[in-house]
Amino acid sequence: MKRNRILATIAVAALALVASGCGDDGDGGTGSGGDQKYIAIVSKGFQHQFWQAVKKGAEDEAAKQGVRITFEGPATEADIEAQTTMLTNALAKKPDAIGFAALDSKAAAPLMEQAKSANIPVIAFDSGVDSDVPLTTAATDNKAAAGEAAKHLSELIGGSGKVALVVHDQTSVTGRDRRDGFLDWMKTNAPGIQVLPAQYGGGDQAKSADITKSILRANPDIKGIYGANEGSAIGVIKGIEEAGKSGVVVVGFDSGQAQIDAIKNGTEAGAITQNPVGMGAAVVKAAVEAINGQTLPKTIDTGFYWYDKTNIDSPEIQAVLYK
Repeated sequence: MKRNRILATIAVAALALVASGCGDDGDGGTGSGGDQKYIAIVSKGFQHQFWQAVKKGAEDEAAKQGVRITFEGPATEADIEAQTTMLTNALAKKPDAIGFAALDSKAAAPLMEQAKSANIPVIAFDSGVDSDVPLTTAATDNKAAAGEAAKHLSELIGGSGKVALVVHDQTSVTGRDRRDGFLDWMKTNAPGIQVLPAQYGGGDQAKSADITKSILRANPDIKGIYGANEGSAIGVIKGIEEAGKSGVVVVGFDSGQAQIDAIKNGTEAGAITQNPVGMGAAVVKAAVEAINGQTLPKTIDTGFYWYDKTNIDSPEIQAVLYK
């Protein structure tokens, strides 16, 4: 009988440990710290170093704020269904708040309504959602940033000639803004430049490289190409290299070691970098403020910078580059 009681006690303790462990992994709403607040963050993916930098910023801010977070994303930025499942699972854990970067701004709208019904505040980041549920969006002004990329590309090719753009997608607000900001600037400010229709590579390097090679075959006189995110820009560089083409000016977006190396060795002219660490921190800070009932601004501009060979080693740029 005594042995049975001991075994029962051990079993109860084991169950308690399991429950505690599940809480640490984000399976419980309030976490292992009792009154410690829990924020579930669902990003666009882990495909690029950008998201690792956002994750670091979020984790650092969570430590400062004394809250617990989980940070996850699909394997690639084409996995809309996988991201939807992650968001559904995050809502089921009843977190105190959610951070969400939508791959498809329309597909996520119904889940935003679920969050609202459950009184779970939502902080959008990087890419907005076609919904009024998110209390704020922490993001780069992607239209302005893309316009800055267009301005530099125009200057680099002398304001005339043919250019192309390889964009990661047309389903996210980010993808559309980085396309439209580029196109709008060129239309308004560079009448001598012919811009080819946007091509979409899903942010995948290999697909973007293949698209670039097709563009080069069809347009041997092309003078410049803009890659609208890390994977797109690297794919453009690879496509030009694989085609054996020279003299095409490449302008990119985001950072990562491959782009840093390409700018330093001259195969890429320059790029726009965001502030991903600052973005991650802004998501957590805004979530904590929302949990505490504070009013948030409609948007939180996390900033952007143009970098090239002339300023890549400056302290200001080094602070926002990620590898």
